[in-house]
Amino acid sequence: MRMMTRIVLTLLAVFSLTQSSRAADEPKKPNPDDQYVPGPDSKPQDGVPKGVVTKYEWNDSKIYPGTLRTYSVYVPAQYDGKTPACVFVCQDGVLYNAPIVFDNLIAKKQMPVTIGIFIAPGHYALKPGEPAKKPDGKPNVNSNRSNEYDTLSDTYSKFLLGEILPEVSKKYKLTDNPDGRCIAGSSSGGICAFTVAWQRPDAFRKVFTTVGSFTNIKGGNVYPDLVRKSEKKPIRIFQQDGANDIVNQFGSWPEANKAMAAALDEKGYDHKFVFGEGVHSGKHGTAIFPDVMRWMWRDWPGVEK
Repeated sequence: MRMMTRIVLTLLAVFSLTQSSRAADEPKKPNPDDQYVPGPDSKPQDGVPKGVVTKYEWNDSKIYPGTLRTYSVYVPAQYDGKTPACVFVCQDGVLYNAPIVFDNLIAKKQMPVTIGIFIAPGHYALKPGEPAKKPDGKPNVNSNRSNEYDTLSDTYSKFLLGEILPEVSKKYKLTDNPDGRCIAGSSSGGICAFTVAWQRPDAFRKVFTTVGSFTNIKGGNVYPDLVRKSEKKPIRIFQQDGANDIVNQFGSWPEANKAMAAALDEKGYDHKFVFGEGVHSGKHGTAIFPDVMRWMWRDWPGVEK
């Protein structure tokens, strides 16, 4: 019996080593995102005037009391301080290589002079005795992100329109024209961008979402039916997602985005949906961002086609 046990264990060990060797010999599957590479408009170009990005803190919110956050403001070289600039708001800080893209497209007059406002989600200070890092070594952040981004209310739009934009307006002239304001975001930041325009089309009428979380994190899966049932709103939407995006207990990101796109098209919205093969990341959205901005601003006065 002992001899038989040894033989079985030896055979199992040999089998395990063989399988490990075969796995090591198999070529690594390419990441679906590898195909999405930023083009020339997403890279600094010689002779193109460079805008300036300045970082600020906003730690006195009345809408989200107790939250701490940073935000950055991009001001293009062409801003003259007299003419109100168009506005681009983005959740989760600077995404899509946006300042570089803006430099290049504004210089080519393929988008208007635009001030970018890139806002980090709020977080709360750690309580006395709370460790600065988690057991895995990552920062221990008491984030308010999901509450701000995934909630289907007008609270975040009140935060933007009642706090951040007025604060930026103290230094820079921003347009009040809702057609001159674009809001963007990725994942939960993407559904947040749509919610702001949905709640306040009088303030924002251009929306860009990448891998948007139109799933049931906080009820976002209701949007396709809500779009169909509601009166059509004067907003323009560009969506991006990928076939290898997340599927988890909150739903399927690819299917949710396809459902959202179908509802917007059926309702006759000015809408475009790019569905690729990517995962839940910003790579595809970053690669297409210059074309998104050209599409978004295609009929703005002074923009060259």
